[in-house]
Amino acid sequence: MKVTLLLVGKTTGRLFSEGIDDYVRRVNHYVPFGVKVIPELKNAKSLSEQQQKEKEGELILKNIEDRSYVVLLDERGKELRSVEFASWLGNKQQTQRHVVFVVGGPYGFSPAVYGRADDRISLSRMTLSHQMVRLMFVEQLYRACTIMRGEPYHHE
Repeated sequence: MKVTLLLVGKTTGRLFSEGIDDYVRRVNHYVPFGVKVIPELKNAKSLSEQQQKEKEGELILKNIEDRSYVVLLDERGKELRSVEFASWLGNKQQTQRHVVFVVGGPYGFSPAVYGRADDRISLSRMTLSHQMVRLMFVEQLYRACTIMRGEPYHHE
């Protein structure tokens, strides 16, 4: 199974970038994993929230292959403990060839993106910055990989 993290806008901040890069390298030890960045919209300030979501949604959908299993990282998604996420990921390894996790823009996802999604996962009930979500997700993906292999990174 191949895993992709699809992001709207580049990661800002050296500490976030370095942390994400570190976990991307770690995850690649277990599964083929990459991060794909959709550039931020030009002149976004001149667009309404809805217009931004629609335009970002079009770009997100253009970057997803038809057969990919799409998971939105969304505040209204299901919350999983790390062990549960590892089990969920293990099940997807058995049934999917490509899983794409998507982090949307500042206003969330368009109805079209919600319609394309196969699943939604929330990383927290708290509101997190889009930069923080990226780092937290790649760490949790790495943690899930180590749990599935029975390695000592995760402690109950």
